[in-house]
Amino acid sequence: QVQLVESGGGLVQPGGSLRLSCAASRSIFSLSTVGWYRQASGKQRELVATVAIGGNTNYADSVKGRFTISKDNAKNTLYLQMNSLKPDDTAVYYCNARLIVIPPQDYWGQGTQVTVSS
Repeated sequence: QVQLVESGGGLVQPGGSLRLSCAASRSIFSLSTVGWYRQASGKQRELVATVAIGGNTNYADSVKGRFTISKDNAKNTLYLQMNSLKPDDTAVYYCNARLIVIPPQDYWGQGTQVTVSS
């Protein structure tokens, strides 16, 4: 079993920045596609950004140019740098790791709240 623990959420004003972190209890990031998802109140969970085993990244159109995903395999940690935050970015942000085995195994963190408000 793998535990993912997010941190770094909080309240920030529009235009501000936050950096989220996700620490894994085991060394799996080098064997997984990892990413960030978010769920706003009353809405479905949506993809924010992912990074593949080889380092290729993918972003939702709504965050391109503002958010940057990165990972440190040696530290078993995933990051999400969020700049130019907007009220629409308010949501619970979840870390995900999809271990690339057959069948794939999905792991989720407990989520961290990000609130963008003046």
